Amino acid sequence: MQIIETILALALTLGILVTLHEYGHFWVARRCGVKVLRFSVGFGKPMFSWYDRHGTEFAVAAIPLGGYVKMLDQREGPVPEELKDQEFMSKSPAQRIAIASAGPIANFLFAIFAYWVISVVGVTAVAPIVGEVDQGSVAERSGLQEGMEIHAVDGHRVTSWRDISMRLLERTGEQGEVTLEVSDDGARGTVSGELGGWSLSDDAPDPIGEFGITPWRPEIPAVLGEIAEGGRGDVAGLQTGDKVLTVDGEPVPDWQTLVEHVRNAPEQTLQITVLREGAERTVEVTPGERTLESGEVIGFVGVGVQPVSWPDEALREISYGPLAAIPQAIGETWSDTRLTLVAIKKMVTGLLSPTNLSGPITIARVAEASVSSGFEDFVRFLAYLSVSLGVLNLLPIPVLDGGHIVYYTIEAIRRKPVSEEAQAIGLRIGMALILTLMVFALYNDLMRL
Repeated sequence: MQIIETILALALTLGILVTLHEYGHFWVARRCGVKVLRFSVGFGKPMFSWYDRHGTEFAVAAIPLGGYVKMLDQREGPVPEELKDQEFMSKSPAQRIAIASAGPIANFLFAIFAYWVISVVGVTAVAPIVGEVDQGSVAERSGLQEGMEIHAVDGHRVTSWRDISMRLLERTGEQGEVTLEVSDDGARGTVSGELGGWSLSDDAPDPIGEFGITPWRPEIPAVLGEIAEGGRGDVAGLQTGDKVLTVDGEPVPDWQTLVEHVRNAPEQTLQITVLREGAERTVEVTPGERTLESGEVIGFVGVGVQPVSWPDEALREISYGPLAAIPQAIGETWSDTRLTLVAIKKMVTGLLSPTNLSGPITIARVAEASVSSGFEDFVRFLAYLSVSLGVLNLLPIPVLDGGHIVYYTIEAIRRKPVSEEAQAIGLRIGMALILTLMVFALYNDLMRL
């Protein structure tokens, strides 16, 4: 069932973004007088299709990893004389540049719209209040202390941990100084420290944690919430609402202490004393064994924590009016664009590990998680992925929209097309590069499983 949900989430995510991207090409091509033969969402044989009054076939194909708009083009076969004026290459370089640019532009416009919707609807965000600060970390060198709330990173306003994570991602691998605007007991000020080449791990980058910050969270009591049916905890007799008092006679003041006891005791019987309906009961539980990607073996019993409420002072209501939300949405889209460009630059220069490159499997897993977590997270994920798709398609690589734009720009300057031989060489180079990146991204995905 989990695999089916993940596949459906991937299909939904890519279906939305590919349709928007290709519709951009389609819409501008039609307005430039180009005949569109097929608009396909997905690759391969169409599962179903239909035609509009202009003779364009709209198709949904079986492989949901992309899509395309097929236009009347003399490079792909003879064009009837009566349709010469509707052929793609008969249009001016400026019109062809507009058509090639329209797909990525549609992605950017969708991101702006998505962030505008989020801004108008409003969200409740956890305030970025520092919990613990790791010794020897950049956070400690910068002067961050427990209880401080972060308001800006390098002059950029932040209102949530997500905002901070995005800003820190831009600084990975850099030297120089990071400046943070903070408040502590109502008093505002700034703290700063040297990055010293601070970088992220290759496997599971965590900008906030690796910067040295543990976000503040309310105290979580060791009260059981969800119990997995058939799990070790369920079989032993643990129940929802049980408050764990001791494990092997040692007091359990909070949920994290319980987690540590269980993790450290795979296949070892634990005596767990709980408070249930006002009476204490002792239950014998033997945690199962699980091996992490790192090779570490931990115990688990299949129980979850009972949700706790965040205090009002730790929450921030963020919303904007319809007009005020426009610059906010544009700003968020630009931040995503800049982050994508910075990440590409750092991968090329070696400041960011290529192992952070993700493929369809990782996208599918993140899509499934964001769909499950709610409207805001899914829309944010769509917006960020849409920006990434737009940026990547504008890279000056043959095969991509950016490569075509380069060819048509050269043609406009030289007053003659780039030779077919040069385009063929570029095509082979572009295909090799894209296939290499796809294989590498898929390899990274498999290594994360």
